[in-house]
Amino acid sequence: MAVKTIDELCNVLLDKRAKAAAGGGEKAVAKHKAKGSLTARERIDLLMDEGSFVELDEFVEHRCTNFGMENKKYLGDGVVTGYGTVGGRIVYVFSQDFTVLGGSLGQMHAAKICKVMDLALRNGCPIVGINDSGGARIQEAVDALDGYGGIFYRNTISSGIIPQMSVIVGPTAGGAVYSPALTDYIFMVDKISIMHITGPAVIKTVTGEEISSEELGGAKTHNSRSGNAHFFAASEQECFQQVRDVLSYLPSNNMGDAPRVATSDPVSRAEMALRTMVPTDSNKGYDVHSVIKAVVDDGKFVEVQAMWAKNIVIGYASFDGLPVGIVANQASVMAGCLDIDCSDKASRFIRHCDAFNLPIVTFVDVPGYLPGKAQEWGGIIRHGAKMLYAYSEATVPLITVVMRKAYGGAYIGMCSKALGADSVLAWPQSQIAVMGAAGAANIIFRKEIEAAKDPQAERAELISEYEDAFATPYQAASRGYVDKVILPEETRYEVIQALKAHRTKRQALPRKKHGVMPN
Repeated sequence: MAVKTIDELCNVLLDKRAKAAAGGGEKAVAKHKAKGSLTARERIDLLMDEGSFVELDEFVEHRCTNFGMENKKYLGDGVVTGYGTVGGRIVYVFSQDFTVLGGSLGQMHAAKICKVMDLALRNGCPIVGINDSGGARIQEAVDALDGYGGIFYRNTISSGIIPQMSVIVGPTAGGAVYSPALTDYIFMVDKISIMHITGPAVIKTVTGEEISSEELGGAKTHNSRSGNAHFFAASEQECFQQVRDVLSYLPSNNMGDAPRVATSDPVSRAEMALRTMVPTDSNKGYDVHSVIKAVVDDGKFVEVQAMWAKNIVIGYASFDGLPVGIVANQASVMAGCLDIDCSDKASRFIRHCDAFNLPIVTFVDVPGYLPGKAQEWGGIIRHGAKMLYAYSEATVPLITVVMRKAYGGAYIGMCSKALGADSVLAWPQSQIAVMGAAGAANIIFRKEIEAAKDPQAERAELISEYEDAFATPYQAASRGYVDKVILPEETRYEVIQALKAHRTKRQALPRKKHGVMPN
């Protein structure tokens, strides 16, 4: 047999690379792009720093011989895996290729994903999964199911150790949805992303309901109704920029600190508009986004789950270049009351920030828990307890700013001193009490009001008396529950000083395997 020259051998390699890069072939790629979708490799290019991607396992093939599958082999087996840099830091990635067997997951497809997940965990680097798949490869039967199990296991073991991001840019159905659900964040694109356990056809057969895939499991549905998704984008380009933005606020792993954010915003900048931004009339609403943007670096705030449970606002920002998590009551939605959904939303975010060493700054204006039969029967007790649990177990610096109302159990739940807040700041108009002055006066002074010649005038006077005595920050400050009463315009400076003071915080919880969080 003739010995091949090095050039011939290199050409064989180049041919294989070209074949692997071609995915399912020219026709399949053209059909895929006709739907307005990008290819697996184009998506990786959008995510990674230019020219940084290193592909692994590009020549892997499946081993299945059932149902003629030995004649349907593609290099890479329908998923592109490897690593590169995002913002200069190593990030691992897998990107499913719908042009190859519908992006279906078989044994070797799963093995490639598991390999990069293992590498990401071993090296302490984030991982981004780009999902575009028809689900389990039916021809591979239980091997495909076992592949999903291996992925779910790694998602769970990596949780809280490395950031895990799931990007849904096509169909994700059946058991495939559980890997994204186990990761930190799910990103979806309007009119492209679909995610559901059972599809419209099965639902119609079983229940008789008729519904489209988009309505059942599209990006808007999961961002605004179910709360399963965390980010909504109008295009794939916007989606991958969102992933890059979120990663820029996170450390590579739980043992490190997040990279500092470049800013020229002065530490001592005073925002006088804050004096009028939050009305002193506790019955008037306002948009808390304006408060957040007025005090954080350069007004930049990356909101998480912006379309769901809008009565609470969560997301990332920085103070003097230090990345933090923000939790804030939204007075313009349900008066900022805490309910089932917002408790779930906030508690998960608090635990996420704590896992990745991000200080948490909480802006408080809360009248209480949302009353009503639906909330009580829906389990507001156990859902509301999640916030108490999350704040209490957090060991990162906790800074609380009471802007206006802070009543009853909701005051406690919004990171009060009792739950471990390191620094509690309060504005002059803040009202920290068991309940609002009107309700308190009706209970405390019921007999006096009933006996008065003019009950209405007596009631108004007693309400004013109660407000002067209790509905202020000074009663709480006199007992040390508020560390400092500040002018609204001093908020940015005072938060930064508190973050600096608690930057070296070290707190150890009692030794245990793990706690049992309310479900």
